[in-house]
Amino acid sequence: MADDNADDLGAGDLGGDGAPAKKGGGLKGVFPALLKWILIGLAAVIFIITVVFVAVKIMTGNGKQQTAIPIGEEYTQQREDYDWYTSLDQVRTQTSDAIPASVVVQVALGYKKEDKAAATEITSRRIEIIDFLRRYFSTKTQEELRPENEEVLKQQIRDQINDDILSNSRIRAVMFTAKDVVSQ
Repeated sequence: MADDNADDLGAGDLGGDGAPAKKGGGLKGVFPALLKWILIGLAAVIFIITVVFVAVKIMTGNGKQQTAIPIGEEYTQQREDYDWYTSLDQVRTQTSDAIPASVVVQVALGYKKEDKAAATEITSRRIEIIDFLRRYFSTKTQEELRPENEEVLKQQIRDQINDDILSNSRIRAVMFTAKDVVSQ
């Protein structure tokens, strides 16, 4: 009888195929299930990021700018760089007004970059240019020397120096580094 009871007790522990039955409790059963859900979540996040990235690329035209900004010719042309002759003395004279005003001007002459002939000719004719500037400003009235008229003055000075003084080269720009007109 003792053998019968031992058989009955052991029979409950066996599965249907004669192997011992698995118990579902503990960390051994939770870890694989938890790992499975973490991997599913990670795959979902990667999938969502990929879909968003592709959608944004399609919406923005693969990184190309959506709006075209019109560019006019005045923005595409680059200004020419000049070398500047700044060794002219300061010119002091008076205007041709009834009550003359004092004029003090410092002028810089711009010529084509790397144009050694222009630099040499301007240097050799430096005294003539200073004399011309003195005479030029002494023929002007105080009204003609106002700041609104500076561009016209610069063009006239450039043209007259090129036509009357320089023979082998050309100046391209005239700038006033100082210009003071003081009324009496």
